[in-house]
Amino acid sequence: MKNDDIHKVVEILEEEVKRWKVPSVTQISVTGDPYRILISTVISLRTKDEVTSEASKRLFQAASNPYNMIKLTAKEIADLIYPAGFYRIKAENIKKISKILVDRYRGKVPDSIDELLKLPGVGRKTANLVVTLGFGKPGICVDTHVHRIFNRLGYVNTKTPDKTELELRSKLPPEYWIRINDLMVTYGQNICTPVSPHCSKCRLAKFCDRVGVEKHR
Repeated sequence: MKNDDIHKVVEILEEEVKRWKVPSVTQISVTGDPYRILISTVISLRTKDEVTSEASKRLFQAASNPYNMIKLTAKEIADLIYPAGFYRIKAENIKKISKILVDRYRGKVPDSIDELLKLPGVGRKTANLVVTLGFGKPGICVDTHVHRIFNRLGYVNTKTPDKTELELRSKLPPEYWIRINDLMVTYGQNICTPVSPHCSKCRLAKFCDRVGVEKHR
């Protein structure tokens, strides 16, 4: 894929994703509440979208801010977010995160990646998602879908999501930074799947180098 092709690729993605549901965290982001975005993103790690959505709804019905969350026990939180992956560990982290927000940040979610990374269970993907969706600040949220698709296209050549983020920060036009995660996640769930992607139905095929694709449909 040529670097200049990125503009056409994003244009196609914008058209294509209208056919499918947006990711669960993106749905929650319409609330404009950084805390809900942060907690739902923690729940979403290694968890299917539909599970994340329902788990987040149950949890926020019980506690929608850090002050109420710390009143719950870790077991109560775990029961509410089950069957999210690693739900017990996530419950402990959600409780710890909420306590830190109350004690150090007056109940507010920090708006910088460096501060967010100090919270338990928060990595660069989560931090970038909170900064972009919660505060509208520049950031590139790179999860497995973004990492996989950009490498398949040949736009980057990286081994980890963190390295993909750094590479994209140096070459992806800033106007696409915030939106790119939504586009790639939705496309990765429906067309550019991890195993046997639907290349015959992919409108990006003419731009794609198919790096690492051994089998496709």
